[in-house]
Amino acid sequence: MKIAYCIPALYYPSGMERVLTLKANYFAEVFGYEIHIILTDRKGKKPYYELHPSITLHQLDIDYDELNEMSFYKKLPKYIAKQGRFKKKLNECLHQIRPDITISLLRRDINFINRMTDGSTKLGEIHFNKSNYRDFSNSRLPAFLRAIVSNYWREQLYRQLRQLKRFIVLSHEDAQEWTELDNVEVIHNPLPFFPDQISDNSHKQVIAVGRYVPQKGFDRLIPAWQLVARKHPDWILRIYGDGMREQLQQQIDSLGITASCILEPTVSNIVDKYCESSIFALSSRFEGFGMVIIEAMACGVPPVSFTCPCGPRDIISDGKDGLLVEDGNIEQLAEKISYLIENEDIRKKMGQQARMDVQRFRIENIAEQWKQLFESLIIPVNENK
Repeated sequence: MKIAYCIPALYYPSGMERVLTLKANYFAEVFGYEIHIILTDRKGKKPYYELHPSITLHQLDIDYDELNEMSFYKKLPKYIAKQGRFKKKLNECLHQIRPDITISLLRRDINFINRMTDGSTKLGEIHFNKSNYRDFSNSRLPAFLRAIVSNYWREQLYRQLRQLKRFIVLSHEDAQEWTELDNVEVIHNPLPFFPDQISDNSHKQVIAVGRYVPQKGFDRLIPAWQLVARKHPDWILRIYGDGMREQLQQQIDSLGITASCILEPTVSNIVDKYCESSIFALSSRFEGFGMVIIEAMACGVPPVSFTCPCGPRDIISDGKDGLLVEDGNIEQLAEKISYLIENEDIRKKMGQQARMDVQRFRIENIAEQWKQLFESLIIPVNENK
């Protein structure tokens, strides 16, 4: 089977690039699929994650990145020209590859993927939740024009998504939001690892992992930790990530918890850090899925998570393999972290259960769901030939 993916670039270490690489490598190595990945940006930049040697990259060199710093009025004509060039080059590339299935990761190609004439089955795959897929609130456009652009963009998006054979989302929670569509299917993200080493949940340490950006909500976790630290001054919270470090550090210092709340840099051996911890905390305002939750669970670390959209409610069985917290309720977050600190037997049992339950996200299980989907879409076509 021949699969083509469309994504802007692979040089950046973000979740979408990581998951695509993980799946593509497995499809190539285990299923023997011929995998092609079509890129538009950062020509000459090496992929951040290592690809299976059989995977072919196609760089169309459209360079949308050059538009990033332009005003809307300067950007618009250049964007239109680049879209025309992209459409032409993508069609040529797909005719050259002749894939059985082409998968859009819902970037700029979604505007015309259904008009490609190569004959492949077209799928869409989204790594964001619906409400946060595209936010126009920070646009520099006037409010009235922003509303017009936003409404037009959404209607065009729905029109394109309806034409896809399947539209894949990451959680059942998010699937329920796409009421405009009848072709939605849920396939979760796969675990990037399932290590032999696990936490014994005896270390007096809580861990959080993610970029230091507002989305991850560490500004909500830090005041929760202040409440925890009053009751349990011998415990430490370590937050691994990078980004807006200075603002978070100022918050930590102002709350007087500098000694017990530590901002750590991103590390390559994150499994070791999970295994040195006894509780995982997720304070995000939103997620596409919540990969760090299943990573912690794979290491036997029970999660305590806000019920942000989307992912935590799909992953965690509340009270069984982790604890869910009302989204944004800082006091409740502190209470549930403290509950696991104070109840070691429950914490250890919950960690063991987390390790068992998270196996449904192992790559072999998720890849099999994709394989079944692919075969259900192309076998009837072959039988009719």
